[in-house]
Amino acid sequence: MKEKLEQLRAEVLERLEGIKDKKELDELKIKIMGKKGQLTEILRGMGSLPAEERPKVGQLVNQLRQELEERFEKAEAVMEENLKKARFALETVDVTMPGKKKRVGGLHPLNSVLESIIDIFVSMGFDVVDGPEVETDYYNFEALNVPSDHPARDTQDTFYLTEKFLLRTQTSAAQIRTMEKRKPPIRIISPGRVYRADEVDATHSPVFHQVEGLVVDKGITMCDLKGVLEQFAHEIYGPETKVRFRPSFFPFTEPSVEVDVTCGECGGKGCRVCKGAGWIEILGAGMVHPNVLSVCGIDPEVYTGFAFGIGLDRLTTTRHKISDIRLLFENDLRFLEQFSR
Repeated sequence: MKEKLEQLRAEVLERLEGIKDKKELDELKIKIMGKKGQLTEILRGMGSLPAEERPKVGQLVNQLRQELEERFEKAEAVMEENLKKARFALETVDVTMPGKKKRVGGLHPLNSVLESIIDIFVSMGFDVVDGPEVETDYYNFEALNVPSDHPARDTQDTFYLTEKFLLRTQTSAAQIRTMEKRKPPIRIISPGRVYRADEVDATHSPVFHQVEGLVVDKGITMCDLKGVLEQFAHEIYGPETKVRFRPSFFPFTEPSVEVDVTCGECGGKGCRVCKGAGWIEILGAGMVHPNVLSVCGIDPEVYTGFAFGIGLDRLTTTRHKISDIRLLFENDLRFLEQFSR
């Protein structure tokens, strides 16, 4: 029996030397010292031994059990220490290495310019309002004094969903809705996406953005319009920028003007960007037509107002010297990352 125990001890110690992982260690421990393990079987077989040998053999078995338990505990401790060292080695940070830069996003140039526009007009006391992109013919055209035979109402220029509903061609519809709900004084801007049946090229898109503004109060004159829009142009393009007002025509304003600023590329001398004119058109404006005020229940004999419409896409391209409007919609990161620095 003593030889059998010695042989078992030698086999276990040899196996312990070659074990590399805890699973294998646990399997060996169960095989040797479990309920059905080899050492347990030896203890159960002591009943067949002569009575005088049992105490001595029992002592040897207990000594071996104690030794093997210590060996298993030591092997497990060594294994855990090695695992800890390996994990620490993987997690070690070399403080001399350069840090990992996080990619920081930025606003799309359209959103950046829009935020600037909103900040400028809010600082002048304007509120920001919104309206639906799917609009009725009444709010998009009729209430704005656009004649029924006006080319803008043709299906070649406007996306009609039904005979009554369409994709708005301007955010002016929000001005009508505001004048119906509010009493003067009114001072609002309405930014948003608009739609027109244009062919896609470097300067046109069927989907683009506008910021339209409206002021209605007693005693509003053309001087107020000029003062607000000159201030806006100087805030956007710089105080040295010259502003020009040219007579024009819009159904919903009378008189109407188009507003130009000196070309930022050539300083007004004439170049490819401004087509030699030295000026770039940035918006249309005018005094609100009395018919528009009347439709909204505002007495044109008491109140006057002015309105303006800014093409956000055009303003963005001129401000950032972007040659092709399509770049604003292609989501090319090589282009957009220039504006996030």
